Amino acid sequence: MRALLSARLGADFTKLWTASAVSNIGDGVTMAAGPLLVASVTGNPAWIAGAAFAQQLPWLLFALVSGAYVDRLDRRVLVVVVNLARGVALATLAATVATHTVTVPIICTVVFLLGTGETLADTAMGALLPAVVLPEKLPSANARLYATFNIGQQFVAKPLGAWLFVISAAAPFGFDALTFAVAAVLIAGIRPVPAAPQPGPRTSLRGEIAEGVRWLWRHRLVRTLAVSMGIGNIAFCAAFAVFVIYCRQRLGLSDVGYGFLLTAFAVGGVFGATIAAKLARRFGSTAVLRAGLLIEVVTHVTLAVTTTPWMAAGILVVFSIHATVWGVIVASIRQRVVPSHLLGRVGSVYALLDQGGAALGSLAGGLLASVWGITTPFWIAAAAMTAITVCAWRPLREATA
Repeated sequence: MRALLSARLGADFTKLWTASAVSNIGDGVTMAAGPLLVASVTGNPAWIAGAAFAQQLPWLLFALVSGAYVDRLDRRVLVVVVNLARGVALATLAATVATHTVTVPIICTVVFLLGTGETLADTAMGALLPAVVLPEKLPSANARLYATFNIGQQFVAKPLGAWLFVISAAAPFGFDALTFAVAAVLIAGIRPVPAAPQPGPRTSLRGEIAEGVRWLWRHRLVRTLAVSMGIGNIAFCAAFAVFVIYCRQRLGLSDVGYGFLLTAFAVGGVFGATIAAKLARRFGSTAVLRAGLLIEVVTHVTLAVTTTPWMAAGILVVFSIHATVWGVIVASIRQRVVPSHLLGRVGSVYALLDQGGAALGSLAGGLLASVWGITTPFWIAAAAMTAITVCAWRPLREATA
């Protein structure tokens, strides 16, 4: 399998892909073990929620700045340094857990540092891929990265993280530190990538950030995709912020049933990664993206009206297929049309809208459900996605070209 990947996408992509796979498993292990660690230290729900927010906060604070530095620095070296730094942070956390000196502030500090590193490494990895893979191979490369994410984080890592935590509370974080070190070595083995030429004299950091924002806003297709994703994430996360309560009250599921229903996302994501490039070639990106918007509307309406767990599971599989296909196609479009010297900044603006939309939606969802009922966020999400579909329909004509 690895020889086939090397032949089709190149040895450097194989290293990048393997590094992504290893670090995704490590991330998933920490995602599973992290809440267990916080809950073992404190029973205060505010602290538990605060630790989760501490890892999301850097995207709101630093996404644009990180994008500017990704375009200023050697992206390959940046990923290596950030991965090593995250490994040190996790090793430190593992040491405090092993010596029984861990506290909630220590946990929050470490996850904040991990989130800060993520804003740099994830943006740099997305900007590095076009320098490693030929343009026509980008959909296939992105599909493999998405498949690795779904399999590694959803199927393999989360049960592994819980199992390691039971064996030793420090073990998951030591394991994740090791994965970052391995990923750093693999990325370091990629051939040096020449820095993207900067047209004209370098401006201030603020000026460089503004240049990335202006470029995205002036490009109709990329702007449409970014705004659609931002508003779509507000709608999605508003609805799914109360999903555990929805499963209990609306679908009558136990906690075990809720866990099984969540696997629908992973199943659909893996399948979506295998067909994304094929769908784009067969039907064109425009048709696939438009169909995805319609799937979003149907998903929210179905979840608003159904009380049947199997129907909910089925529509979630379809939705996660769409979400992965959409992600693969949009990432490939962005990597093709954005100038190389702007990939980091434009990618960071896109990530800010993406993550910012998710944060706003999560804050709004609980309020809407508590005031107007558990299905209200789904109806509002359906209405919002209908409006997005109407507004984005014509601009998406440019996606296939």
